[in-house]
Amino acid sequence: MATEAPSWADQWGSGGFGAMDEEESHKSNKENDSNKKGSSSAGLGKAKAVAVAGAQKVKNGTSMGIKWVKSKCQKKNSSST
Repeated sequence: MATEAPSWADQWGSGGFGAMDEEESHKSNKENDSNKKGSSSAGLGKAKAVAVAGAQKVKNGTSMGIKWVKSKCQKKNSSST
């Protein structure tokens, strides 16, 4: 039986191959939390800049679309009179 490969539960279940000790798990979570705070504020600033740029493009596109529709409607009305 010693030559058989480990079962799925042995590999992926609690305490299987590659499982982290509880102490290591808490340590890595604390490190990740401290890294997230700094990077999330930088990411938030980037996201805000992208959102503002996108909103400006939508505003300009809408304005140009309304002007185009108005010009088309005015041409039809002025040519029919």
